[in-house]
Amino acid sequence: MTIDPSKISASTTPFALIDEYSAIESEKEILFSMHTVFRVDDIKQAVSNSRLWEVQLTLTGDNDPQLATLTERIKGELRGSTGWHRLGDLMLQVGHYDQAEELYNELLKNSSSDSDRAHIYHQLGLMKLHQGQYKEAVSFYEKSLEIKRKTLPEDHSTLATSYNNIGGVYGKMGDYSKALEVYDKSLKIKEKSLPPKHPSLATSYNNIGSVYKDMGNYSKALEFYEKGLEITKKSLPPNHPDLASSYNNIGGVYKDMGNYSKALEFYDKSLKIREKSLPPNHPDLASSYNNIGGVYMNMGNYSKALEFYGKALKICEKSLPPNHPNLATSYNNIGLAFKNMGNYSKALEFYDKSLKIREKALPPNHPDLAQSYNNIGAAYYAMGNYSKALAFYDKSVRIREKALPPNHPDLASTYNNIGLAYDNMGNYSKALEFYEKSHKILEKALPSNHPDFAQSYNNIGTAYSGKGDYPKALSYLEKSLAIWQKSVPPTHPNIKTAMNNIDYVKKKM
Repeated sequence: MTIDPSKISASTTPFALIDEYSAIESEKEILFSMHTVFRVDDIKQAVSNSRLWEVQLTLTGDNDPQLATLTERIKGELRGSTGWHRLGDLMLQVGHYDQAEELYNELLKNSSSDSDRAHIYHQLGLMKLHQGQYKEAVSFYEKSLEIKRKTLPEDHSTLATSYNNIGGVYGKMGDYSKALEVYDKSLKIKEKSLPPKHPSLATSYNNIGSVYKDMGNYSKALEFYEKGLEITKKSLPPNHPDLASSYNNIGGVYKDMGNYSKALEFYDKSLKIREKSLPPNHPDLASSYNNIGGVYMNMGNYSKALEFYGKALKICEKSLPPNHPNLATSYNNIGLAFKNMGNYSKALEFYDKSLKIREKALPPNHPDLAQSYNNIGAAYYAMGNYSKALAFYDKSVRIREKALPPNHPDLASTYNNIGLAYDNMGNYSKALEFYEKSHKILEKALPSNHPDFAQSYNNIGTAYSGKGDYPKALSYLEKSLAIWQKSVPPTHPNIKTAMNNIDYVKKKM
């Protein structure tokens, strides 16, 4: 711990030596003020004891320009007409949802004006959103909006915030068309009422980008995310959490497009800001760890993926209620890592934990439920139980056909998986039928060098091989290998699989 007296403000007393007042005479005790702030310089494992960590701290204060800028910004962002209201908002921002709910319910009982009630309903809606209780969130947001519309003109900037929040919940529920409709109302109001570089406009662009990403329209998603980032970089300090969100969003699009090095670049920018600006158990940190783990998963580095997924799970278990959808995401991700490592019983254990939460927390046609069924099917497929795999794939595809646009990549994934099951059951014609359904979607939704194309060509090739059409099989398998060699590391197991398939077909010819 380093303390430079020259950097201590004369108006503050950050610490005091209290040796002479201590009950234990042999100890040198220091009493720190509650408002003392330290900069974390380094965290490293102790050499003598692997269970201990050494944290290097340097005392800082109001004369630290980065701390002063961030503090003033956060003070300005806290919403509420009184200190109690602002305290509630701070509790939400640091993830103390139970304490925030208790405070807001008390404030609601004693509220004396419509404006206070509208604000409290809005904050309760935000809290329910963070807790994964989406129907309750919509209910509170709409109560807030109803009060505001009685007293404000339809193009008032405050209404834009309400529409924006309602759109966010519909996005979480998988109702993308409704989300875009409500987000568009919010954006139109903001474009009329705010300066062109206002941070709130960046929020709208990011939210619309998020919906397009979930719909599989990646070029449109990047267009809106980059609009948001341009504003955010100009209007906020460099270590602000909103800037981390922008980098995270762009990283997510690059991941879905198969550009993993670019995805890691943006995810790492996001993580570095969040580690500096958020408490260690904040859900956004868990999100960053999950996202980085997902990229390593797609690159075939499963042990690295598990490392980051494990970090995310520890945070989620401490900071979220037991039925929160984000906890289900962590369990699902760990299950996926175990599945790819060949530990199918462990994979099913985590997939089942994830599914139980999602069945309680989400609507019956939510895309995340389809993901759970698809992943459980994939585990049974890997275990050679193809009929059981088909049963779960069928549950998945029924939801996805209802909930997603017809050219969404997740639909392609499910059709591909069904094809794989038929392929391994020896029904090559049925397998090709589903492989081709999958491939047609990929051609519309993804760039031609995306790794999913390699998998698609590989599967079509193996089906033709099963039918004995070896020249056609070789053509598809060589296309598969060419894409994998460009898009994944040379040690990726899929490259070896493709080479083995090509060797097999050539021998048959």
